[in-house]
Amino acid sequence: MIKLGLIGQSIAKSRAPALHMLLGEIYGRPVSYELHEPRDASREAFAETLAKLRSEGYRGTNVTFPYKQIAVSYADRVNDAVRLVGSTNTLSLADEVCAANTDYTGFIRGYRSRLGDTPAGRVLLVGAGGVGRAVAFGVFELGASEVLVFDLNQTGAKDLCNSLNAVGFKASPVSAEMLADAARSADGLVNCTPVGHYKTPGNPLPLELFGGQRWAFDAVYTPLDTEFLTAAHSKGLQLVSGFDLFFYQGIDAFEIFTEMQVEPAQALEAFKRKFDIHSELIV
Repeated sequence: MIKLGLIGQSIAKSRAPALHMLLGEIYGRPVSYELHEPRDASREAFAETLAKLRSEGYRGTNVTFPYKQIAVSYADRVNDAVRLVGSTNTLSLADEVCAANTDYTGFIRGYRSRLGDTPAGRVLLVGAGGVGRAVAFGVFELGASEVLVFDLNQTGAKDLCNSLNAVGFKASPVSAEMLADAARSADGLVNCTPVGHYKTPGNPLPLELFGGQRWAFDAVYTPLDTEFLTAAHSKGLQLVSGFDLFFYQGIDAFEIFTEMQVEPAQALEAFKRKFDIHSELIV
């Protein structure tokens, strides 16, 4: 039995267990995948949980909010994506703790599955948190010329831009007053806020700012057809969904944990059938 897990807060409804156990079924490798919520958001609580998983023989664990940056300091080795982004969502737990960032690689794979080699161009990114950080670095791998970052936490937006500029990318923070012009000048619109989730419904951008761009991505995937993606679709934008990110980051993590290669099309069809997933827009 391959023992896998997820460390995070408010993770009771995560679909990660379903995806990893299904991949195990497809490839004939029995998998267990357990959810672990540390006692609080502290470094100490994360360290206790990680130590417990290692003592119980876990092969690997995913990491989500609020531990993605904390977890880096508990890794013996980090890969290039973690060095670039500064956070991890995937820890393999063999003799050493090895950190990867499959939010970064999963977003890139999801984008290419929808848009191929089309350059990302000028991108407006709304939300500078953990996923936003991975996506911001990822779009430059996809041919972005510039990223404009808007976040209600202006310090967070500036910090992300400083990190991007420090490695030679072009990024600028956007104020609320600049948001409309930034959206209209963008080739791509990206939502990496929780706005649009079942628990926080809505759209992070006014409807009148959609139109004239080429593509849009929403990190939210519950529901699949968010208000953001629906607005983008109505204006003819090509879509990359939060489900794409969830699916490809999960495949990347499974491949790291098991050292197996996954055929995405086979896995996607199996997942859609098993969980009766339907979307007018993106599945």
